[in-house]
Amino acid sequence: MDAMNDDLPALAARIDRTNELLTRMLAEVAKTPSTHAIFVDAGYLYAAAGRLVAGTEDRRAFDLDAEGLIEALIDRARSIFADSRLLRVYWYDGARRRIHTTEQQCIAELPDVKVRLGNLNANNQQKGVDSLIRTDLESLARHRAISDAALLGGDEDLVSAVEAAQGYGARVHLWGIEAPEGRNQAEPLLWEVDSQRTLDLDFFKPYVSRRTAAAYEQAGVNRPTREAVRFVGAQVAAKWLSARGRQALAELLPGHPYLPGSVDQDLLVEAEGILQYSLRGQADLRRALRDGFWEHVQTQY
Repeated sequence: MDAMNDDLPALAARIDRTNELLTRMLAEVAKTPSTHAIFVDAGYLYAAAGRLVAGTEDRRAFDLDAEGLIEALIDRARSIFADSRLLRVYWYDGARRRIHTTEQQCIAELPDVKVRLGNLNANNQQKGVDSLIRTDLESLARHRAISDAALLGGDEDLVSAVEAAQGYGARVHLWGIEAPEGRNQAEPLLWEVDSQRTLDLDFFKPYVSRRTAAAYEQAGVNRPTREAVRFVGAQVAAKWLSARGRQALAELLPGHPYLPGSVDQDLLVEAEGILQYSLRGQADLRRALRDGFWEHVQTQY
């Protein structure tokens, strides 16, 4: 009995030590910022956005400004997951023998973007993309690399990917594209996710355009050089700063190299008016435009 009483102080000390360690661990967890990632099924995106804006699912019939759209998606996620940081955007697409197309190479070069390719069969159908999404979602959730996943897709085969991520504690938020009629997302997928949002026509209009409908090109205007577009970007930035002031500048800088969707669209419209040339679907010129905008903005800080 005396021996047991002698052990009580030691036991109490061990309990106190354990409680101290748990308290410190919980404090560290509380300080760890939440992290989110965006998962884009490009096959669904092209088909649904093309149908919504251009009236066709045929990729050859319209241009998609992937860089501008990705920035808009990042901006939307930033507003939804306000206290979270972005891990990266995962862009899933198909390609013959999994060899990047020129467009896919340009997307892969964008900051914070990871392109993952499935195969493209003889009927131009993606194969293996759903399994890639599941692998990444499950792995990131298992390793606690993300707390939230924004999934832009609609295929019922993604249900298993959602369940796998949720099994490790991640929340999966399904983003869809407005359908002109009916639905373009499988009901079982809608049932499984933690939340749903629909991106509408106004969201996609600045980034999708039919290839035969560029009014400025029809007028016979020569394609401007990247240097000319970069200069126009700086011009628009000067006008933007003059109208909004340094407070707006301070709010804009932390988002570099991304522009908020509203600012990016205003930049595009203003630049096209100055150039008298459509920049829709021309990723290299859109990048030059944003570069010129940022270069001027940063010189004023």
